[in-house]
Amino acid sequence: MSPPLRHIVLDTETTGLSAERERIIEVACLELKNFTTTGEYFQAYINPQQPVSAEALAVHGLSDEFLKPHPPFHAIAHDMMDFIGESPLVIHNAPFDLAFLHAEFKRMGKVFPALPVIDTLPMARKKFPGSPASLDALCKRFNVSLAARDKHGALIDCQLLAHVYIELLGGPQRHLTFTQKEEANFVKTHTVDFPKRTFALTEEEKNQHANLVKNMRNAMWKKYYEKID
Repeated sequence: MSPPLRHIVLDTETTGLSAERERIIEVACLELKNFTTTGEYFQAYINPQQPVSAEALAVHGLSDEFLKPHPPFHAIAHDMMDFIGESPLVIHNAPFDLAFLHAEFKRMGKVFPALPVIDTLPMARKKFPGSPASLDALCKRFNVSLAARDKHGALIDCQLLAHVYIELLGGPQRHLTFTQKEEANFVKTHTVDFPKRTFALTEEEKNQHANLVKNMRNAMWKKYYEKID
């Protein structure tokens, strides 16, 4: 039996929008196995060693005072990568989070691994062209509750994104749908709605039908016709 397929849903919160100038202040990783959440996750708050911008604070609410006692990024990087392993990453707007991860690893004199990445933002735009594709908009589309989120947070956003990702793939019952190859193996039938007959059979029609039935070989329902007849 093959091992379960593993993905890691990842999200970060930062001090601002520029990966070159700003820092990661929270990172979360949520485990999926066979496209189902397992309850296993990694999450850490990080002291960025620089102020959080007012714009970012309004989004996630993580203040300088709150972050000050937490470790710097290099202190949590090993545990984070140990949790991720070699699993593909599922990220919404992946270039943003990856730019920050690459920048943080560069500051440590290391390189962030070239892991497979699944970006749910282009997935959503392709599936619903012209429609809003933010995480909030997708949660509303798929009836994923936002009640637990007052402000953005890496872990809660990972939990929301996990539900959205599964829905983008076809939902929890997606394995019940046929692939194109499987569909080709089935005979496609079409239902035709004939008008209802509103007049009685003629004697000639009855005789023609009786002769047709009598000449049929191995007709399973012939005996029932004979009883009725």
